[in-house]
Amino acid sequence: MIEIRGLTKSFGSKPVLAGVDLTVRQGESLCVIGQSGTGKSVLMKCILGLTAPDAGEVLWQGRRLDAGSRPDFLRHFGMLFQGGALFDSLTVWQNVAFRLRQRMSDQRARAIAVEKLARVGLGPETAGLMPAELSGGMAKRVGLARAIADDPQLIFFDEPTTGLDPIRARRINELIRGIVRETGATAVTITHDMTSVRAIGDRVAMLQDGRIVWDGPVAAMDKAALLAEFLGKTGA
Repeated sequence: MIEIRGLTKSFGSKPVLAGVDLTVRQGESLCVIGQSGTGKSVLMKCILGLTAPDAGEVLWQGRRLDAGSRPDFLRHFGMLFQGGALFDSLTVWQNVAFRLRQRMSDQRARAIAVEKLARVGLGPETAGLMPAELSGGMAKRVGLARAIADDPQLIFFDEPTTGLDPIRARRINELIRGIVRETGATAVTITHDMTSVRAIGDRVAMLQDGRIVWDGPVAAMDKAALLAEFLGKTGA
């Protein structure tokens, strides 16, 4: 689904990505882990085209992502942002259906939004609420509903459980895993939460010093010496 080859990125004299090579297979749930400041978010931004890499390339379904192919790529992806990133001037259903409203009637878009809200455990009564009326856990669910509203082939999750208590975090992890399994979508999760990795990941890649230093199945990570220090620091 995605292939990253030799990706590098520096900000001034500070190198952040120093030659990242990574492959994400179709239907796979990949978690990218690493300490704060190791470049996880920069890697995601390079994939999405929000940040231009200094060198290297990103391929989607075998095609290099560039100005010509990126619009097609963007039509097939969904995103759950770390802070929810809901539009505070729009209602819940308008947030969920933000992309849908560009090509269909509000009536149809609202119906789909209510359907996706139900999938993440929110009733139709939440559709007319404003983001300011939502708890942190509800806001995450709305963000998740928006991420899946257009039935994407590829979903990105940026620190999906940040700011949530353990119970709400567990529910979000369960929702993400269930949605990925049901839809067959490919998932890429940026996180430092090892509980999330174990709950939603098939495979884990560790980013350190600008490179992927370990890449393997989640079931094997506890036996990997390179991950021992990171797992100890996170208490996982």
